[in-house]
Amino acid sequence: MFAEERQQKIAELVAGNGRVSVTLLAERFSITTETIRRDLAALENAGTVRRVHGGAVAADRFSTTEESVTERAIQRPDQKVRIAQAALTLIPRNSPASVLMDGGTTTEVLADLLARRTAVEPSDGTGPQHELVVITHAVPIASKLSNVPGVALQILGGRVRGLTQVAVGQATVDAASRIRPDIAFIGTNGIHATFGVSTPDPEEAAVKAAFVQSARRIVVLADSSKLDTETLVQFASLKDLDTLITDSEPGPELASALEEAGVDVVIA
Repeated sequence: MFAEERQQKIAELVAGNGRVSVTLLAERFSITTETIRRDLAALENAGTVRRVHGGAVAADRFSTTEESVTERAIQRPDQKVRIAQAALTLIPRNSPASVLMDGGTTTEVLADLLARRTAVEPSDGTGPQHELVVITHAVPIASKLSNVPGVALQILGGRVRGLTQVAVGQATVDAASRIRPDIAFIGTNGIHATFGVSTPDPEEAAVKAAFVQSARRIVVLADSSKLDTETLVQFASLKDLDTLITDSEPGPELASALEEAGVDVVIA
């Protein structure tokens, strides 16, 4: 394979996956890591990719890059549904449980599934005997669950950030510190072997960190585009997590770090 053809394929992999690693590319093309690094250098010079530690990402992907909820909602819909379906199985039935739902498009899908599941529960006395307490700071999730029978919705207040439609600020952080939900479903922009779990905005990171500290069980919902990714602000280490639900096997470095941290990985 000529270098130009290989570089084109590498560029396509970056565009499709968001990130590529030097090691995996070397294995894929059966060439040395030094040759791959030269390919990545050529692609970076052409403005096609941006090199990062251990690999490369799309040229427009920076630590502060953040898309709106509307933009993210149409991305990877099938993967998000599978992740949300796996997450739904962790929410108990017929139990006075409490669940915290962080903002994000995958947690929004989870809220939709929860609403549908609750709507079809038997109403002849054999259904749920207790309301499920759902706590959120996300406006879209609150809207989806505000009128669902069997769900007792609690909203954490604060200043609503328009880009992601979640409440942020000290009031939100303080409110999160005063609760102890049974399980928290957390969204993220990146999960990395050494940097942990991160998001571009400092205020959202502060709220997510408070959620991680407050809940008894932490479940991160992250499609595979978030794996091996670092964004600006870390809000938890891998050791803070209990479960990661994603749609693809993590790469070797992240998989090893998750195993060492004792994180249960569920592939949906």
